[in-house]
Amino acid sequence: MKHWMSMAIAAVSNSTLLLPSPLLSSTHNHLITPFSFSLTKTSPYLPSIITRPRCFLSASSLTAYDHNFSDLGNGESVAISSKGSKMLLKGMTYPELEKWVQSHGYRPGQALMLWKRMYGNNIWAHHIDELEGLNKDFKKMLNENAEFKALALKEIRTASDGTRKILFTLDDGMVIETVVIPCDRGRTTVCVSSQVGCAMNCQFCYTGRMGLRRHLSAAEIVEQAVFARRLLTSEVGSITNVVFMGMGEPLHNIDNVIKAADIMVDEQGLYFSPRKVTVSTSGLVPQLKRFLHESNCALAVSLNATSDEVRNWIMPINRKYKLDLLLQTLREELCLKNNYKVLFEYVMLEGINDSDEDAERLIELVKDIPCKINLISFNPHSGSFFTPTKEERMIEFRNKLASAGLIVFLRLSRGDDQMAACGQLGKVGTIQAPLLRVPEQFRIAVGSST
Repeated sequence: MKHWMSMAIAAVSNSTLLLPSPLLSSTHNHLITPFSFSLTKTSPYLPSIITRPRCFLSASSLTAYDHNFSDLGNGESVAISSKGSKMLLKGMTYPELEKWVQSHGYRPGQALMLWKRMYGNNIWAHHIDELEGLNKDFKKMLNENAEFKALALKEIRTASDGTRKILFTLDDGMVIETVVIPCDRGRTTVCVSSQVGCAMNCQFCYTGRMGLRRHLSAAEIVEQAVFARRLLTSEVGSITNVVFMGMGEPLHNIDNVIKAADIMVDEQGLYFSPRKVTVSTSGLVPQLKRFLHESNCALAVSLNATSDEVRNWIMPINRKYKLDLLLQTLREELCLKNNYKVLFEYVMLEGINDSDEDAERLIELVKDIPCKINLISFNPHSGSFFTPTKEERMIEFRNKLASAGLIVFLRLSRGDDQMAACGQLGKVGTIQAPLLRVPEQFRIAVGSST
């Protein structure tokens, strides 16, 4: 029992599985906790989290896991595959890979050749046999010490509009979903997940019903983009954009998300343009500031309401980080960045946030913030009590914003017949995040009596 507890403490305190702190509501003076599963011995999710530790540990925690983790010698931590003690290659940035290759006695040039075969040259290698042109001894070393794949392909589902939903199985048996969205204008986007489930409990999001199971490692995030290019480039053309808008709150897993984004934009590898890699957040203000300081990738903020009252209900994170704080932080931070616009996402819910008054408040809220606005059609799912705003009303709302000089786009549903649209990813189990009490003025709109 003592040994089990020491392992649990090491894994929880040092790994990427960091559940959110309770949120203090300043208006009601009580704690609001975004829904996540408790790490107790009786939790049905504990074994898959603790006993299969694909995570990032600091050097001080290597005592319990010295057979699964290696130190690069500079205090940095690296991801190791749970399959024995092999190095998970896609968990490393290029400088980390170069140091690891050198530690085995090989030149940096060998690291670059390996990197290009994993991420570039239209190879996207998943196996040692796909590393043509590499030194024979180097390939032997890789075969003995390295692991290429972080994900296992489970299934690809194709929607009527050509959208593909890819299901991946993780080493611990959990499943994540990735979406590839073709576009007639030559732009194809891969939407990647950053967590299994999500702790934010946004009331309009199916993934939020799952609660948080765990964070994804950088390798598990990067490989979604690698798989997308490997599997679908021949069918849908070049995949040009990445959006971190799949399962999870990306900035809740900020270390692995920033690392994964860095790998994706590396010029010798996947080579996505930083402005075409967009990381979305529900509004975690400290992490948002860190992201803007440390990454050149684009930022999207899921706004979805024009008052704290409504946002407190449909996005509980607002009870800790209010609209004023969120938007003022953006004003201050974007002053320091040149030619940079934040993308505001606004899911339109009939009778909740789509009135003329909402449009007027939204215009006022984003004043002086360099931005674009995406108006998103709500995608219904099992257990949801919201109704999508009608297209005609969305157009009226857009026109009102555009007349005030804002840059506005309509984003209609893609892939919804395969549950691949925005807010539809994941699979809800028997344990679900709680539905929050509907404010009295919206009970008729949602058909609720509670």
